[in-house]
Amino acid sequence: MQIQHILFDLDGTLLPMNQEEFVTFYMPLLAKKYLSEGIQFDPKAFIASIWKGYEAMVKNDGSCTNREAFWKYMDELLPTDQENSEKIALDFYGNEFNQAIAVTQPNSLSDKVVKKAKEKGIRTYLATNPVFPKVATMNRIKWAGLDAEDFELITTYEDNCYCKPNVDYYRTILEQFHLRPEECLMVGNDVEEDLAIRKLGVKTFLVTDTKENKKDLPIESDYQGSMEELCAFVESLENA
Repeated sequence: MQIQHILFDLDGTLLPMNQEEFVTFYMPLLAKKYLSEGIQFDPKAFIASIWKGYEAMVKNDGSCTNREAFWKYMDELLPTDQENSEKIALDFYGNEFNQAIAVTQPNSLSDKVVKKAKEKGIRTYLATNPVFPKVATMNRIKWAGLDAEDFELITTYEDNCYCKPNVDYYRTILEQFHLRPEECLMVGNDVEEDLAIRKLGVKTFLVTDTKENKKDLPIESDYQGSMEELCAFVESLENA
């Protein structure tokens, strides 16, 4: 069965980066933003709380959106109401967050591989872990030199109720677009998060340039290689 749909990861794949370096860079900026708005707290405790909020999204069982899961947790910790907290966060992600492009390594091959797939009639989806608001995701798409219009779907925390590596995150996408697993390919760099889709019968291409394998899991992927090799692989696919 030929590939008719490609799901792409963003952070570490189409936007090369070291995740730990990226988070270490932007989280203190977020804390500084809240402090500048007169919200008083211990910055280290605040960053620890953000991580707990992230965990709340990862553990989301589908009973609410990831946005709701995050703010439900953070609302109890910040000395201001949720509406004001979220307003400050969204302003940050629309502005100061853009400084974090400094710790990413945009690669022109990313846009090339997406456009090559589309030229072949293959539909493309941005299956980025939905732990960020839309404004933050759209900015990272720009950093990567990609066109948001090239994707049938861009997953963000406003519209999703699961996170990677939960297979229900992927199952939701397949069901939403009525995709047949055997006609899909997932492209990502994280062994745990991106290869989880194989449980649904979807083939995977592991991008090795910025491979993440924090738990040292056995690597089970149908294909793997560099971004250059991914480009060649997509070039070799039949037209959809």
